[in-house]
Amino acid sequence: MEFASPWWLVLLVGLPFVARRLRRPGRPDAGAMLYPEVWALRWRRTVRTAAARVLPWLSMLALALLIVALARPRRLQDVVTVSSEGIDIVLALDISGSMQAEDFQPRNRFTVAREVLQRFIEGTEGDRLALVVFAAKAFTQCPLTLDYRMLEQLLDQVEIGMVDETATAIGMAIATGAARLETSDAASRIIILLTDGMNNAGAIDPMTAAKAAGAIGVKIYAVGVGSEEGALVPIDDPVFGRTYARNPDGSYQRTEMDEEALRKIAEVSGGKYFRAADPDALRAIYEEIRQLEKSRFETTEYRRYREMAAVFLWPAALLLALQVLLSCTWLRKVP
Repeated sequence: MEFASPWWLVLLVGLPFVARRLRRPGRPDAGAMLYPEVWALRWRRTVRTAAARVLPWLSMLALALLIVALARPRRLQDVVTVSSEGIDIVLALDISGSMQAEDFQPRNRFTVAREVLQRFIEGTEGDRLALVVFAAKAFTQCPLTLDYRMLEQLLDQVEIGMVDETATAIGMAIATGAARLETSDAASRIIILLTDGMNNAGAIDPMTAAKAAGAIGVKIYAVGVGSEEGALVPIDDPVFGRTYARNPDGSYQRTEMDEEALRKIAEVSGGKYFRAADPDALRAIYEEIRQLEKSRFETTEYRRYREMAAVFLWPAALLLALQVLLSCTWLRKVP
């Protein structure tokens, strides 16, 4: 417990003087009565006389409690850190068939990417997040929200095959994310675009979408995921089981990434391009993006307190009421 106005506690120093005054048997100007015999007035210890001696101390104790209440005692409930300028983030996740490539052994790219996004969401505080998924088409899986638990649940529901997985519409993913951020009044608005391929579908060209996003103040952090040599793309055939995609000439097809295009997409919007060749690099990239954005904004720490003055005010009021009641009834004295 702490005090918001501790200087009131200085008044407690004066309580000993009040106590000394209360211990004095009477006042110099107090009235007196003459008795021819004093043997009948000999002091005897009874419950009433003992209570009469304690009665003034009720006022003193009530005064002490009132002074403590004036100092505003309070208890810290929690500490809330709030960004002075909010950040709205759209997480754009590629769910095309090539994300099943298994160069992130023992898991594929999609599984690792989803786990990294999960950790990113868990480490976010105070920023609104949205989730856009894309393959041949793009759609919003979750709008901007502070409900991270709901976002995590919707992320768990994302699977390859939710839309046509035979193509990658990067331009549509950027346009969809930018549309979500267009009406946002946040000081910082970004799209984290994660893909392992090149744009080969959609009605909007990636560079056009990136320029439009940059024009409304949306930055794009592009993350290219996958090893430099590429990887085979598995196909689960219902008859022949697990096989791998082949080119028209019969050779095995390997994933390809247009890194130059992704780099230009990031630069034209004021963002940055990253290459993640393994799971550890991917995790580090998301943490670096978080730091790049947070380093631009100050955060304010708010402390929430529970006021405890009532804990002292009520006993003080009851003691004063008891003192008045007793002094006017059972312990009443002759003036």
